[in-house]
Amino acid sequence: MTGSRRPSGSCRDRIAKLLLERVVPFCRQACRGEVQAGAHDVSRTRNPCGLQCGLTRPRTVPMTDRSARFWNRIAERYARQPVADEASYRRKLDITRQYLRVDTDVFEFGCGTGSTALAHAPHVHQIEAIDVSPKMIAIARDKAAAAGIENVRFICAGIADFTPGNRPDVVLGLSILHLLPDRDDAIAKVYGLLKPGGRFVTSTACLADMPIHYRLLGVVLPLGALLGVLPTVRVFSEQELADSLVASGFDIEHRWRPARDKAAFIVARKPE
Repeated sequence: MTGSRRPSGSCRDRIAKLLLERVVPFCRQACRGEVQAGAHDVSRTRNPCGLQCGLTRPRTVPMTDRSARFWNRIAERYARQPVADEASYRRKLDITRQYLRVDTDVFEFGCGTGSTALAHAPHVHQIEAIDVSPKMIAIARDKAAAAGIENVRFICAGIADFTPGNRPDVVLGLSILHLLPDRDDAIAKVYGLLKPGGRFVTSTACLADMPIHYRLLGVVLPLGALLGVLPTVRVFSEQELADSLVASGFDIEHRWRPARDKAAFIVARKPE
């Protein structure tokens, strides 16, 4: 019986403290990809959801609130951090805007503190953006209100249980697919949500292709997830991600990766 128990008491506290102090600062960027802090953010209407809102994952696999607790815990620090690779981030914004028009409806899942949604807001009709972290969403709403942006709606929810009000022309899944229990389920849902001819834009930390110290996170992160101090992270390659997109019916239109230790940026199109 004792062998099946989790670490407890001071032992567990010491392990958690070590992970928080030594591992979390290193893996934040790997977990979310390029940090996307910045100006703007929307929706002045409070969403009366609590930690339970949208916190389920694809199929029948329940998602505990551990992931939300992690992002809640670092939300304020995350929002203050500068973009890790400004040039790459700007290039991704520019590429994405090639698919945006004034009448475009956009849906983003895993929006974090909303910086990317708000950066695109002036170029589209409207955006619905979701995240499982209530604190991330609260920061996003505050930023939107401060910037006076009114065509973005931030909602506390997860991709598995949320359907946007309007069928989107473009879906953004940035630094999120590797944080989900089943990327194929998420990709299939995106495919079903998109209008024919719509685009799925994703930037994903493909840890299996990265240098060895990133791949070692595949060993460390499960321990952190067990203790509730790190999110669940899936390790896969860029080619595996591209294969998943094609298997769901997408055509790959654009594929770019600035370096091995950077996220893979892919634009996939749903055929008409």
